[in-house]
Amino acid sequence: MATPCLTKMTRSAGTTSEPVSRNRSGSRSCSTLFISSWKTVRSQEVEGVHWTSPESRSRALYERARHIFPGANTRQQVWMAPYPPYLVSGRGPSVTDADGNRYLDLTGNLGVLIHGHAHPLITAAIADQIGRGTCFALPTEAELRLGGLLCGRVPGFERLRFTNTGSEAVAVALRAARAFTGRSRIARLEGVYHGSDDVAAVSSSSTPANWGEEPASTARYPGMPPAILEQVRVLPANDIATTQRLLAAEGDSLAAILVDPVPARCGFEPLRGDYLALLREASRRHGALLIFDEVIAFRLGFSGAQGRLGIDPDLTALGKIIGGGMPIGAVAGREDVMAVFGNEREAARVPTSGTFTANPVSMVAGEAAMSLLDMTAFEHLERLGDFVRAGVRGVIGQVGVPAQVTGVGSLFLLHPHDRPILDYRSYHRSPAETEVMARLHRHLLEQRVLLTPAGSGFLASVMHPEDLEPFLAALPKALEIAFDHPLTRSTT
Repeated sequence: MATPCLTKMTRSAGTTSEPVSRNRSGSRSCSTLFISSWKTVRSQEVEGVHWTSPESRSRALYERARHIFPGANTRQQVWMAPYPPYLVSGRGPSVTDADGNRYLDLTGNLGVLIHGHAHPLITAAIADQIGRGTCFALPTEAELRLGGLLCGRVPGFERLRFTNTGSEAVAVALRAARAFTGRSRIARLEGVYHGSDDVAAVSSSSTPANWGEEPASTARYPGMPPAILEQVRVLPANDIATTQRLLAAEGDSLAAILVDPVPARCGFEPLRGDYLALLREASRRHGALLIFDEVIAFRLGFSGAQGRLGIDPDLTALGKIIGGGMPIGAVAGREDVMAVFGNEREAARVPTSGTFTANPVSMVAGEAAMSLLDMTAFEHLERLGDFVRAGVRGVIGQVGVPAQVTGVGSLFLLHPHDRPILDYRSYHRSPAETEVMARLHRHLLEQRVLLTPAGSGFLASVMHPEDLEPFLAALPKALEIAFDHPLTRSTT
């Protein structure tokens, strides 16, 4: 059954003839009504008990969590001192905590929600599918629709295979490269996050205490097997001379070069074009595969970062936005490489499965979300990104602190320093800089603005410049506090 308005708004992806704002009868569309409704709710909001108050509902939930979860949480990246607000709902660009406080959400669940919270087209598709079943032990048409939609956006996506998460997609892509080449070693960039798989996690959190003169394989956690570290060659982002030397010496042993083309820990700025071209040429020369991790970067254009940057990898790992807020991941790429997962002529050399892989709820949510992401949506996100980065630069200049903002498209990232950022080492924050970011994050949260603790922002298609005004208004005081005053910590 078609969901309300969905059939009216899922036009051919990529058309720019008209914004998705009116249906065929000329009346306002579901998206427009959605934006109007959350703005009405926002104007009527009443501030609740502060989340750190001893009487707050968040405090009570935290006390319960302490007796259930180690560290009182099950997701490290959302934790903050003394404890976070506990959320109960989200709508459009905002979220509401257990005490009724509403926040501008610039995290979008770490880049997942490119259409904001509870978009009516996506929630309608989910509700309709839940009423007909949530998961089956046989294929569904829904996975063909989303898979076909994704393959239709990127020429290099000749075949695609779903996973449950972006981390899993990266791990599966690495296995495919090993099976295809018959080699085991992987090259990756220093400091870049690629998920929780052991190989992908090597050198993802190097520090000045262990990183040495040039990038080395460092353990992500105590007890990481030395054999895993030996399988990884770590490269310095944007350093052509060093990368050329390392690949010339070791390239013939590599199964793949794994790279995020727009890494957060290089400022959410695209890697240099000549550096990406070097990786592409070197991988071909040495018979290795070039794998793009676009779990985040796919939000940068209709054909992802690779379309924007003009580089064609052999495999791409996807996640986040392609699931419409539901769990998902995918690997896509060349037909001959993807044949390691099996085809009509041969059994799988790399078997993959998963109880919830390609479940129809994630598939229909992803189909709805990706159908909304046409060229008009990307043009809007591009303008919005330019607006917020320019606004932040203006505030930093006004306050006069050594800070900066970087980013591209719908991504931005605040830094507690003003040195040039070319790679992970120039991005890496000292303990004092980390403390500055903690103060900044805390004060913005006090003003009902939610950034990631690292200072990352992920914009959504339902946002407009006026929605970002509370952030830009709160930022001057937040920067002053961040650079001048010690962070007050709870004793609990």
